[in-house]
Amino acid sequence: MRISGAVVLTGRVNLSTSRGKRLCGRKTRLPGFAHGASCGCSCDCDIRQELAAAPRISAAAAVLLRYLQEQNRPYSAQDAFGNLQREHGLGKAAVAKALEQLAQQGRIREKAYGKQKIYFADQEQLPAASDAELRGLDGNIAALSTEVQALQQSCRRMEAELKDLNGSMTTPEMAREVEELKKDCASYTEKLERIKSATNHVTPEEKEKATELFDAILEGYPKSKKQFFEEVGIETDEDHNVTLPAAV
Repeated sequence: MRISGAVVLTGRVNLSTSRGKRLCGRKTRLPGFAHGASCGCSCDCDIRQELAAAPRISAAAAVLLRYLQEQNRPYSAQDAFGNLQREHGLGKAAVAKALEQLAQQGRIREKAYGKQKIYFADQEQLPAASDAELRGLDGNIAALSTEVQALQQSCRRMEAELKDLNGSMTTPEMAREVEELKKDCASYTEKLERIKSATNHVTPEEKEKATELFDAILEGYPKSKKQFFEEVGIETDEDHNVTLPAAV
């Protein structure tokens, strides 16, 4: 059996070599990846066996290799860690080390962008797609593109609706606003009733006569009309933004 690049032969064996010689029955450990290795005992044995095996990889590296081949897109060590940490419980250092190991062994490709490195599946190790598969992929891409556009339009409509809703008052806010308006209406109604019931109203005719009198006084007054009104203590409709209705 193969253990860490070496072969262990146990028990009594009777294996013939190409030269018709036999291996001894002693328990022998032979270094891996060697041609013409000897069992190390005093018997006359000649072993010429090809021990070809790929380097072993860690469990984390196996997970990352499968993930990169399935996704077939570039990832940084941080991205790979974030995507696999919850499902597989991989640590950040273990992910970075495994990616470096896979890149050194040539199982994946590595490309540096400044201080950051990205890793992606070796395209030479992936099966080539046939023309029919490529046409099928193009069809899938077109269908997904159409779906993406439809979803983007739906998102824009929902964002506009959400904006309108955020700018509108809630039901409790509207109820409070209605109560405030009712209070204002009651206050204005009361004020209007007081004005209507007052007996010191100035009629338009009286106002016109007073204006003529003020104009006559201002002809010999050395100051402005506004200063005259302030000194005398006269308040005008304009001071209180009052506009009289037109005479019917």
